[in-house]
Amino acid sequence: MESNRRMHRPGLLQAGMGRTAFLLVVLGAAGCTRSGEPFVVPEGPLPPNTVILAQMMRELSDRPGFTEAMLAQLNQGEKRGPALLTPALVDQLRKLIVGKDWQGLDRFPGWTMRQINPTVRVVGHVVAKDEKVKELAARHPGAPASAADVEQMKDFVDLGTYALSKAETVSLDDPSALPGFTTEGLVSELGAGVVRGDGPNPELAPLHAESQRLADLLNRLSLNGVEGSAPAVVTIVGKEARTPEQLEAALASSGHSVVVSDARYFANFGHFHYKGQDVMMPFWVNSQILVPGTRRPLLVPVSHAEYEWKVRGPKINADVSWYFGIDGKAEFRTMDTLDQSWVMGRHAHEYRGAEAVEVTRLAGKMMVAYVHQHLARPTLPFGGYYALGVCQDSVAAIEQKMTGKSTLFPNTADVALFDDARDAEVNGLITAIPKDRSGRLPQPERIFGSLPVSEAQLASISVPGLANDLQAVQTAWHSGHLRRVRGRNFVLVLWLEVLGVVLAIVVVILLRMRARRS
Repeated sequence: MESNRRMHRPGLLQAGMGRTAFLLVVLGAAGCTRSGEPFVVPEGPLPPNTVILAQMMRELSDRPGFTEAMLAQLNQGEKRGPALLTPALVDQLRKLIVGKDWQGLDRFPGWTMRQINPTVRVVGHVVAKDEKVKELAARHPGAPASAADVEQMKDFVDLGTYALSKAETVSLDDPSALPGFTTEGLVSELGAGVVRGDGPNPELAPLHAESQRLADLLNRLSLNGVEGSAPAVVTIVGKEARTPEQLEAALASSGHSVVVSDARYFANFGHFHYKGQDVMMPFWVNSQILVPGTRRPLLVPVSHAEYEWKVRGPKINADVSWYFGIDGKAEFRTMDTLDQSWVMGRHAHEYRGAEAVEVTRLAGKMMVAYVHQHLARPTLPFGGYYALGVCQDSVAAIEQKMTGKSTLFPNTADVALFDDARDAEVNGLITAIPKDRSGRLPQPERIFGSLPVSEAQLASISVPGLANDLQAVQTAWHSGHLRRVRGRNFVLVLWLEVLGVVLAIVVVILLRMRARRS
């Protein structure tokens, strides 16, 4: 009896080893952690009054027509952020919802920049075949602006009541006569308790009339630098300004405090609210950095970057921003809607005095360069967004000029398009920053630099699961143990791990065969 028990113990042990080895292979193929446990995208904890997109769609995806109505809203785009939804991305989003892949939806799309890039090119080929667009392009081979061009510029920059064809002088000594903040055109209802669009920021919305006037005038003064525009002049307490930087200097010299900030936020590609709660909708990209202790790449929400002007003083109290948005406009804008709490916000740099004047000058130069691009290349899809960069590119280019480095990801501008000799300074700035169109591996400095919190505040990020991943990658980076999901070293290690599992299986099989023979 005792001998029989001893004889069967090795067989039981070998069988258990075989099952374990097989399980390791299966779990490894499924993208598990190295501990063998499958990764489940966390759904909490969440900030107060916030739900994730998957929760909303669990409850509403079976409602007839709702999914398509939501996708149609997303197709209309938003001004802020780099969350460009091409037809391929919309189709992917639809598949996740229809297939009830809530894990995938909570990390949508999770693609690398190399995967996103072709989806934009496909749209470009379709747009370029439009005969009307071809005819328009033929009229703009880079020649000096015509009267028709001046009229067309209004499509690329918001000027309010100011006209490019009319010379005028505008005084800021009197209060703005523009209307106050309204949600008209900003907020729409989809039904089932879903609203798209954000309400007023209680601090900034009351300043809307002054902010809108200042944004319009900064845009108008910028376009003084475009051929064919009639001259515009802005005055304040006897001082004259004919460029954006002159207006900034005039404000500062007339008793106003002016602070220009390089601001970063998580991009919100939805701006949805469900039953009065914010719907968390980041747009995730694959950084191609390995999360330590796993075989998962670090997925990060893309960020939105902009420059912000805070003006306080005896005549003007206003807040305006500048960025290149998915509406195709590189311009000064108001910033008086209320952000959802999870997008957070950080000032990577703040500029005052002469530095603030210089950032203002560069923003005006960028605007002129983008107007030239629109006139020369009307066939670009999405108003040139992505091909001419996303919101990060121009901010990163100015950051590079002001600080000697750029810390934003991703940048997508095709430098071959920046060839207009009139915009030589801007061309050089755009050329100098790192590019991510081809799937180049981004530096960790740019991944962490894009975040709306500092490295010391990673734990405060409220997107479920993200803080832990970032902290693990941060530790590996600073200790010199960062690994990529691409490259010779990663492939070698992965093959060694696979080879180890295969050898373990072979050994188990041989032991079982030997046990059976005995």
